[in-house]
Amino acid sequence: MRTGSGILGELLEEFKDEMGRIGIRNIEPLSKGTSSVVLLGRLSGKKVVVKLQRPDSPRRNLFKEAALTRAVEPFGITPPPICAGTFRGLEYLVRDFVEGEPILTARVRRRHVFEVVLKTAALDRLRLDHGQIQGGKHVIIGKGAWIIDFEKANWRKPKNLTSAMSMLFLGKNAVSLRIRERFGVDGAFLEELKRELLNYKRGKGISGLLGLLSTL
Repeated sequence: MRTGSGILGELLEEFKDEMGRIGIRNIEPLSKGTSSVVLLGRLSGKKVVVKLQRPDSPRRNLFKEAALTRAVEPFGITPPPICAGTFRGLEYLVRDFVEGEPILTARVRRRHVFEVVLKTAALDRLRLDHGQIQGGKHVIIGKGAWIIDFEKANWRKPKNLTSAMSMLFLGKNAVSLRIRERFGVDGAFLEELKRELLNYKRGKGISGLLGLLSTL
């Protein structure tokens, strides 16, 4: 990510100094979104992700994201938050970094599919809807599967598991095309998957879905 010059560049240099005071060093730009910039740093020898609200964004979501990630921390769904605060009136959030790449480009194994099912089902039980799972950018695949970036999540009717299954198998997108080819998924499997998702919506749990996925 190129932060450029001007106000944002100056702000980031000052922000790096502020993070240094709490022990976060070696900060480098990672990406830039519509409401925040994402940085990579080190704290006590381990990598951390630092998200800072953009000065040109009116959205103040990072305190909310910190609260939501703390709420789901016991379930191992997302990298745990470390701290949150404000800098010159802008919110920031620091969380653990996990090695991996977005499911959009990652090599997905069957155990990753199982993890995605278990973690999205856990979010559904908590009644917390992530809101952006289907796009694929917020599911990270490495040694495990992690769901990140809860900026747009909220306590509302959840559809995390069904969104994940659409992304992985049922939708017409780059991820599902690659996953279906990777596992040799045929039409019969997809029809059975739809039936199991209907059972899930009717409150019958995920045992049937897990049994189907075990045949991959």
